[in-house]
Amino acid sequence: MLALPASAPTTNDTLHYLSLSLPSAPSRLRGRHCRPRPNFTGMSCLLGGFGCVCIIFFSLTASIYFFLNQLQQQPEDRQLHPNDGSLNRPDSPSIVIFAAPRRFSTDKSDLVGARQDMAVRSWLALSPDVSVVLFSQHPSIFALARSLGPRVTVDSAIDFTFMGTPFFHSMVSRSQAFHSGISVLIDPETILLPDFLGILHYSQNLNHDWFLFAKPHCVLHFPFQLLGTGKHWLQEDGEVIEVEKLQEHLIQKRNWSTCGERLLMAWNNGVLPLHAGIVPPFVYREGLHNEWLVNEVLSSDLRFAFDTSLVLSSLYPQSLGQWFSNFSKDAGSTDELVWRHRGNYQLSALYGSFSFQQSKFCKNPIKLVRCLGKYYLIDRVEDDVSSLQVSDGIATYSTHPHLSSRKQKSQMFTIISLSQRDKNWKACVNNIDALDLSYRPIVKKLNEDNSEVSSALSLPVSIELLLRIIADKDKSIVLAIAGNNYRDMLMNWVCRLRHLAVKNFVVCALDSEIYHFSILQGLPVFKNPLAPTNISFNDCHFGTECFQRVTKVKSRIVLQILKLGYNVLMSDVDVYWFKNPLPFLVSFGPGTLVAQSDEYNKTGPINLPRRLNSGFYFARAEMSTILAFEMVVKHASASGLSEQPSFYDVLCGEGGVNRMGDDKCQEPNTNVTVIFLDRNLFPNGAYRGLWEKHDVRSSCMKLGCLILHNNWISGRKKKLERQVFSGLWDYDPSLRMCLQKWQIPKSANIS
Repeated sequence: MLALPASAPTTNDTLHYLSLSLPSAPSRLRGRHCRPRPNFTGMSCLLGGFGCVCIIFFSLTASIYFFLNQLQQQPEDRQLHPNDGSLNRPDSPSIVIFAAPRRFSTDKSDLVGARQDMAVRSWLALSPDVSVVLFSQHPSIFALARSLGPRVTVDSAIDFTFMGTPFFHSMVSRSQAFHSGISVLIDPETILLPDFLGILHYSQNLNHDWFLFAKPHCVLHFPFQLLGTGKHWLQEDGEVIEVEKLQEHLIQKRNWSTCGERLLMAWNNGVLPLHAGIVPPFVYREGLHNEWLVNEVLSSDLRFAFDTSLVLSSLYPQSLGQWFSNFSKDAGSTDELVWRHRGNYQLSALYGSFSFQQSKFCKNPIKLVRCLGKYYLIDRVEDDVSSLQVSDGIATYSTHPHLSSRKQKSQMFTIISLSQRDKNWKACVNNIDALDLSYRPIVKKLNEDNSEVSSALSLPVSIELLLRIIADKDKSIVLAIAGNNYRDMLMNWVCRLRHLAVKNFVVCALDSEIYHFSILQGLPVFKNPLAPTNISFNDCHFGTECFQRVTKVKSRIVLQILKLGYNVLMSDVDVYWFKNPLPFLVSFGPGTLVAQSDEYNKTGPINLPRRLNSGFYFARAEMSTILAFEMVVKHASASGLSEQPSFYDVLCGEGGVNRMGDDKCQEPNTNVTVIFLDRNLFPNGAYRGLWEKHDVRSSCMKLGCLILHNNWISGRKKKLERQVFSGLWDYDPSLRMCLQKWQIPKSANIS
């Protein structure tokens, strides 16, 4: 029975506070993640006489109305059964689980593949409303998806490093853009248990946009194998048990610990964003990205966020028992050759709340527990477990006589007696809390390991190894050379090649800034020690002294790669690719060097003097071509011009004395034949006025263009504006992410 307080209580362990206004649980509990908690001792009646009587009357009326209304809507015991089908109703939200599995060997027994197969099948067993999206480009993951049925698909339309590791910020963005009621982002080897469905059902009843996270329980020995549809598990002794019995067995044994940085996250597809700001380009599985995102959600305080680690709903099996004792454990080690976690450390320190030295990190997020057959949200206000505020989704009450008043000033409270129930659930919470499995942000790493944050980034591979990794079967590579002044153009070029599935490209960095940026963007990059210094940001275009110094580096780099035995397609970053031109260029055969013509007239010869464009050409790793490039490099080093005139004067002769017809010339000492490419297929920036067309893409496609060069324009900013406004733009510099079909294109920030 409800009783009206004459004054604020002082001590009574059986007294709890029940909000009369009873807003939704999240609105009552929001704002506690990182904000100071005011110490109110109660809301006394400040009005005298008739005013006070009115307040008491309306308070009592509201309380009785809400109490009766809840009795009509809910059973007396609002117990949530995790497997009661509550999320299987026709009106239940769809659940999409996202993961980025590691590649594995399909021609032998592989432990990574076995773990991931078992995990995904446990997800599918939760409910017919569950579907799974796997982020990968590797054939082994496509094979895994096919084996698991139509509810499992593979999505490659996100950003990956050149080694095939997905970017976390792209994974999160894709998950948020997906049309689902609930999105789950999970470690690919984490097994989900039926209680996870109960947690999602509980969360959906919060009537507020929410975000939950949990550290899976790390089971030291897991002697079970998942059977069939996932409803039954096989023990090592041959006995078959249901999944509920498995969960009971794990709870009784309690043979588990925390699992490092593995983390599960889920949220509803609501109106509010997950957090303020953007997610930096973390490399997935390289540390800190999960903790960073959780901290940003908590500190932004836009959604109701809580920790479900204390409920046994997910687990990671360290040992899978006798069935998998002979399985290979070597898969996935290749990524470690190139990527370290240092980049993620630096991004964590530069983005979000961690970038503020004086920021207060969230140490005690609200936790979800299951006691006496029900779920409770507990807010540990002090270190003592007796100092808790608890919500079961409808009522909010406290185990401490003064904590219930730690709420918004507008709320008023009355008293409800829960008698001995207090001791029972307090004992339950104490028992769960002793497991010490709840989430703790690892923000100390950023302060304790300053060397990781301050150290310079470098790709720990030589240029020889890098070329061996990225070259195609014909030992051909695509080369781009860029400085920091053209980094957005570089990324637009990279994104376009990624969309065309061109993977054999490499970037030569002209300065430390673009080298560092390229590593963080997952590009195969090497730094040129011979690059000029003091490259101007806005004044390094055609005709400038800076341009002359930079272009002379290009031919030297190409010559170096040719001598290593690789064919080179040299492409400036302002060349937009409509299709992959490499198969066409290779078809010209040995003894040739094919290059773009810079001739702007529609008719007439295209091999006139100084019309060879050194920003797009294909050179073969042949001795004759190497000798010809040595001549070009020598000529350019003694010239006061850029390297482009040297290309023509050496290969075609000064004044074009070595011209052959209207589209060729031949260098007499090496017999290298230079072929000027058809401008309808390879137009320059002045040909046919294509850049001035209303629809540049359609105009080029009608001509059959393979590429379009954004040259014949002066100034970096003008070039960038023309590229963006033409629609030939595939990169979002604000998100540092390639634009995908599932994204709504955003206007680029021209700088």
